[in-house]
Amino acid sequence: MIDLPPERIAEAAGLEVLREGPEGRPERAVTDSREVSRGDLFFGLPGQSADGGEFASGALEGGAWGIVALPQHARAAVRDGRFGWVYSSPDPLASLQALAREWRWELEPRVVGITGSTGKTSVKDIARSLLPFRTHASPENYNTEIGLPLTILGAPPETEVLVLEMAMRGMGQIAELCEIAEPEIGVITNVGPVHLELLGTLEAIAEAKAEILGGIGPDGQAIVPVDAEALEPHLAEEMNVLTFGPGGDVMALETSLSGRSADVKVATPAGEQQFVLPFAERYNVRNALAAIAIGFALGADLGAMARRAPDITFSRLRGEHLALPGDITLLNDCYNANPISMHAALQSLSEMPAPGRRVAVLGGMAELGRDAATFHREIGAHARGLGISPVIGVGEMARDYAPDEWAPDPASAAELADGLITEGDTILVKGSRSVGLEHFTDELIGRRGRA
Repeated sequence: MIDLPPERIAEAAGLEVLREGPEGRPERAVTDSREVSRGDLFFGLPGQSADGGEFASGALEGGAWGIVALPQHARAAVRDGRFGWVYSSPDPLASLQALAREWRWELEPRVVGITGSTGKTSVKDIARSLLPFRTHASPENYNTEIGLPLTILGAPPETEVLVLEMAMRGMGQIAELCEIAEPEIGVITNVGPVHLELLGTLEAIAEAKAEILGGIGPDGQAIVPVDAEALEPHLAEEMNVLTFGPGGDVMALETSLSGRSADVKVATPAGEQQFVLPFAERYNVRNALAAIAIGFALGADLGAMARRAPDITFSRLRGEHLALPGDITLLNDCYNANPISMHAALQSLSEMPAPGRRVAVLGGMAELGRDAATFHREIGAHARGLGISPVIGVGEMARDYAPDEWAPDPASAAELADGLITEGDTILVKGSRSVGLEHFTDELIGRRGRA
């Protein structure tokens, strides 16, 4: 529940009340009228393809507690006569963000912001699982100028810690998100060649990511990789910096990988602690170090975090291990991909125990700019160097992997793979979100079934 009275909602978000509605407070904020349920506050956001305000009356009909829309849509909702609060706003998105900021102030939680070229969702998921506090975290990829305020407004009144993922698609976006969330802990998971199409250089990407360091303020805590040289120009001497990774403030002293788990002795400034993690990918062990660093910065007890570690869960499409008949394992890691995450996933595949072949179904990597073909060729060569075969490319960009087999789309790739895979194979499925490889996974499971 957004435990703010209707009048305060109007004042905080810069809204004009055109009609009063039911007593009480809204349950949550939503921006998709199809997801409206009774008690919601619907924000009709103007978009490129549709104006959400056109669905305001329908949201009230669906049981919304109230709606926020541009003046013309708010007036239309009043004329339609549906019961509920009707707020008018000259900028519904700005109102959504302002209300989120107000709710953040009302909650007074500890706020963690996480950004990075790869791993930010995994670090967020691990931190959400590890932290021994009443923690609310971004669901799935609610990490944009719309998703982040929705996440904050979804935090229950008893929230002690907010863990917020922050996406970056251009200069100024992280700074904008920090103005809404006001994090005291800013985490940068890494800096790599992601969004080169938009920003051009690795230095520009580092600068954009480093906006989170300005967002935490002079008394904030920065958490960064110990080996992130691109960030060095942005780390002031007086800044409170905690590093993670080999040789960092939070590091793995000993790591034992076994099947689908990792036994890791972790060193922190507060001492050493053994963690048993329910995954064996080395890149996720590193993500766990970042999450443990977050816990340390929040004053969490190491033992309490270690006891919660075996129950770590990830968001959908990120490192899912799916068992298919015939002792076939499908590694469903198809939410997104870039050269860093692709390299790490292939390396992890090559190190996994596998009774049969190690197979990779790879979609293209988007937004890599003019060097995209080179990045794809390097990943293809890396896969072959690791002995991964066959490599199945999906979509036009994937031709540059020089794959053993190629398919134009996920459905065709599933048909192709169904005829190629054999008993005992372990199959990595990874590509940029735009490729839609989750449809490959669904189609292959439809053909093969689940074990």
